[in-house]
Amino acid sequence: MLVVETIAKIRRAYFQEQKTIKQICGELRVSRNTVRKVIRSGVTELTYERTIQPLPKIGPWKNKLDEMLAANARKPKRERLTLIRIFEELRSLGHDGGHDAVRRYAASWSKEEQEASAVAYVPLIFAPLPQPDAVCPGLPARDAGASAISSDR
Repeated sequence: MLVVETIAKIRRAYFQEQKTIKQICGELRVSRNTVRKVIRSGVTELTYERTIQPLPKIGPWKNKLDEMLAANARKPKRERLTLIRIFEELRSLGHDGGHDAVRRYAASWSKEEQEASAVAYVPLIFAPLPQPDAVCPGLPARDAGASAISSDR
């Protein structure tokens, strides 16, 4: 993804400083196709976002991976498996995909779990503090004479 500053540098170098595309590529470390695209178009920011993330290898293993991640999350912290170990267990069951796909799926799974737990958050309600003159059960009542004596000291 190119930021606005890089696009501005490319345009300034090409249109004002009259530099060639090859010189711009060498100075700014961008490809020639990128420089051409910036020069020809009037866009201010170049981004690429995939609209649909396909899960071809991990798709059939999604349910099993969900079960493994949920079981792992219920374990105490010291007994939890790392993603490498979960990937190796999935591999031993027959999954032929890569570790990166499992890692990305686990990250999105944990994010969804955190959002779900945030929705279920119940705020604590605290009782109001007793007034200074109120008598609290279990505590002796204040004596007006005792407070006058203590203030003379």
